Amino acid sequence: MSVYDYRVKTQDGQEESLAKYKGKVLLIVNTATGCGFTPQYKDLEAMYKEHEKDGLEILDFPSNQFLGQAPGTDQEIHDFCTFKYGTTFPQFHKIDVRGETADPLFRYLAENTTFEGFGKGAKALMLKGMAKKMDKDYSSNGEIKWNFTKFLIDRNGDIVERFEPTTSMDTVKEEVEKLL
Repeated sequence: MSVYDYRVKTQDGQEESLAKYKGKVLLIVNTATGCGFTPQYKDLEAMYKEHEKDGLEILDFPSNQFLGQAPGTDQEIHDFCTFKYGTTFPQFHKIDVRGETADPLFRYLAENTTFEGFGKGAKALMLKGMAKKMDKDYSSNGEIKWNFTKFLIDRNGDIVERFEPTTSMDTVKEEVEKLL
């Protein structure tokens, strides 16, 4: 099983197979427009512009599951991202990424990765508190904990790494470049 076995809804509601991205390096991200990590869109777009020609695709899946930080319609979210951050990478239909209503792709990603913690610093402490409120056993399962969790997928469709939102975007870029 790989990510290529999944179908997702595009921003306009059409079903699309992720097999479309065979042979590409993928960075799959659950996002939100009103989150403290939303400025990561700038780094994601810069990475995409630099490496799209090398076979990188960034797949953006908005989710409103974390404190309602992705309000609005798919079109409103898209308009915000393209206006404020100039995003050009594919953005998909807003979905749930955790729990019983999680999209099957994100259920697969969560079940096949390990949560390694949020690291150190003020944002990490805040996220630990939020995660614990949602799930007392948050540190022992792969459930997605917050917006801007990223999954790096190799050209064969296999999960290579999971990055929590507190992971430096420089680190994410370094790991992406290793696969390109």
